Amino acid sequence: QVQIVESGGGLVQPGGSLRLSCAASGFTFGNYGMSWYRQAPGKVRELVASISFTGGSTNYADSVKGRFTISRDNAKNTVYLQMNSLKPEDTAVYYCNAGGRYWGQGTQVTVSS
Repeated sequence: QVQIVESGGGLVQPGGSLRLSCAASGFTFGNYGMSWYRQAPGKVRELVASISFTGGSTNYADSVKGRFTISRDNAKNTVYLQMNSLKPEDTAVYYCNAGGRYWGQGTQVTVSS
């Protein structure tokens, strides 16, 4: 049974940092590229960052370049999203995706003073 569980969201002040984690099971994690998406209220879900199955290649949305870092640990079947210099416009539910196929339930990130 495939499970993807995000964690690490919460309330943070502008300029702060959070690290999201995505723990996966039920499939061969090391064979899948992984991505983080986000969806703000009233907006479409958008791709934030992606990482290849080896971790050797990453891509970011222009809005988060230089602030967010995606990484993975294939030994732990986990992908991370380090988010620095957070802005109010980063407020959204953040979702982890495996290979465009499997989704987690999401974790809420709220950036507010």
